[in-house]
Amino acid sequence: MSVTSNPAVPEDGVVVIGAGIGGLCLAQGLRRAGIPCAVYERDASPEARLQGYRLHIDEHGAAALREVLSDELYERFLETSLRPNPTVPLYDHQLTLQSVREFPDAGFNVNRMTLRRVLLSGLDDVYFGKRLTHYESDASGVTAHFADGTSARGRVLVGADGVSSPVRRQCLPHARIADTGLRQLYGKIPLDDEARLLFDDEMHAVFTMMVGPGHTMVGVAPVAHPEPFMTCSVGLRREAIGLSEEELSGLSGRQLQELALELVDGWHPRVRAMVSRWAVETVFPLVIRTSVPFSPWGSGRVTLLGDAVHAMSPAAGAGANCALRDGAALAGALREGVTAAVADGAIAAYEEAMLAKGFAAVRESAANGHQFLGQDPLPV
Repeated sequence: MSVTSNPAVPEDGVVVIGAGIGGLCLAQGLRRAGIPCAVYERDASPEARLQGYRLHIDEHGAAALREVLSDELYERFLETSLRPNPTVPLYDHQLTLQSVREFPDAGFNVNRMTLRRVLLSGLDDVYFGKRLTHYESDASGVTAHFADGTSARGRVLVGADGVSSPVRRQCLPHARIADTGLRQLYGKIPLDDEARLLFDDEMHAVFTMMVGPGHTMVGVAPVAHPEPFMTCSVGLRREAIGLSEEELSGLSGRQLQELALELVDGWHPRVRAMVSRWAVETVFPLVIRTSVPFSPWGSGRVTLLGDAVHAMSPAAGAGANCALRDGAALAGALREGVTAAVADGAIAAYEEAMLAKGFAAVRESAANGHQFLGQDPLPV
């Protein structure tokens, strides 16, 4: 990975905005196909922003990784992943087991940062501290302009820049992002010998939910790398938290933990002990947003993938897998050459399939979120 102040200019290649797992999956696929590509990320470094500690990679996400990664890097992904129990247990807030959903495609639980580092491996043209302000498109290519005064030009530009995507705002000003009404307080629990006693064997699953009054939910899931830990989140309706988005984001990790403990007051002592064992330096809040499905747009030299186009609540565990699938699919669409892909409609075909699959996952996530967490229905 190269990090410099002077962005590369892949005149015959692809400019990717965003170095999340979707954008890096695309970059790995393009590298494997021999297509020039450079990635530009607004954050100062891979560790600059907390986004979550655990991803569930299902068969679709794993297939995408297998397609774009070298054998060595795919083995590194496998070695740093964990095979959870193939279930999703549901408890009430007093830890009475209510149901167990079988999950035949148990897939892998993986540390988001570990997977991101795997995807960064071998990519020479990844540049951090590059915040896109706007782009300009013409008959021969696209120029991306950054806040530091630099620019980069390629034949195609891809917005892989997340739910707040500047690329989407310029490309698709009609696309809507909605507040789901949900908030999460998110932390991790190091699994020392004492902490392990808090979790039943059944909780070492794809995901475990503990649901209490008012749709308040505590969710846990195991991760193995770089050390064993449990992710642990407290999710609830915005009305129950009683704080604005700005007030919530201004709280320290310790204050967020104290707030979470108030929210699970009266729950089973083991649940409260889980929250009390959060490593406070890892705790952060999330405002859960979702895309509102829309029809395919007229394709050109600018396209999108992942949360930049079909952001969703985590209630179906599909967001990361959709982003990986998008990255691999777009790399495949561009494999025969970027100019040819523009001319023969390969990008438009990618967009049509991507929207169908991505918005199906958005709708499933919204339905699950409404059932278990009280998520607002998708706007129409």
